[in-house]
Amino acid sequence: MKKVRALVLFSGGLDSILATKLLMEQGIKVEGLTLKSCFWKTDYAKEASKKLGIKLKIVDFSKEHLKMIKCPKHGYGKNMNPCIDCHSLMFKIAKSIMQKENFDFVATGEVLGERPMSQNKNSLELIEKESGLIGHLLRPLSAKLLESTEIEKKGLVDREKLLDIRGRSRKKQLTLAKKWKIKDYPTPAGGCLLTDPEFSKRLRELLDKYPKILENDIKLLKIGRHFWNKGNKIIVGRNHKENLAIKRLRQKNDVLIELQGLTGPTTLVRNYGKKISKELIKKAKDLTKYYSLKARAKKDLKFKIF
Repeated sequence: MKKVRALVLFSGGLDSILATKLLMEQGIKVEGLTLKSCFWKTDYAKEASKKLGIKLKIVDFSKEHLKMIKCPKHGYGKNMNPCIDCHSLMFKIAKSIMQKENFDFVATGEVLGERPMSQNKNSLELIEKESGLIGHLLRPLSAKLLESTEIEKKGLVDREKLLDIRGRSRKKQLTLAKKWKIKDYPTPAGGCLLTDPEFSKRLRELLDKYPKILENDIKLLKIGRHFWNKGNKIIVGRNHKENLAIKRLRQKNDVLIELQGLTGPTTLVRNYGKKISKELIKKAKDLTKYYSLKARAKKDLKFKIF
């Protein structure tokens, strides 16, 4: 008899781990799918998949994801997280892989009511419809609270061995984690920068001023102190690691500034379509000086500009 194969959207968080374990307990052959974006890392998924002993596919959808984030059809959540559109996009990719590689269905670790925007019943149904996965999408952690799927009706999965978890309490998940000796998992949504208030503030401001952002701009948002000045931006490194990152992220029309003969920050002036003026360079020099304790009280400083 042919073994049932499931493709699980796998973040490496507790919910996706538990969903995977529930299916494995039924003898289903599971493979994980992690979508790589400039807004989160895949480290947790890689580590958790090794511990579970499952294969992990990593698909980079950074360009499509960033394009969607600029103007999500269903809007943002509390911060800059467009969860409904994000899930729909991920599930469309999962559907394509399911069809190409002959998986029987796609599964996720979603929990009914755990997240107010994307995991209420209407949103779950909307995401399933928009992704084209009706009849081929299973949510093992809340399956008993949802309509029976074609997957269950066909006997590919035993519905009685699925769960009825609802809401934001993690008690049932933590009990299962203890039972299966699952440790070292991230907090819910803890890996997604789009749920972070400070990062979201920076991203929203950047999109307002310059909607044509690319992945390089997102990487730059993650580091340094940021200052807008007449349509361009000044980024000041906070430590040696950030100074090196700023240098790597420099683009053709950017300007780098460093203190000559003194330790201090690397400062980048990012050109967002406005001419970089002498006034802007002076402002960047002043910030470079201010954020170097050794330079702050000195006069007649020399700078390297390149």
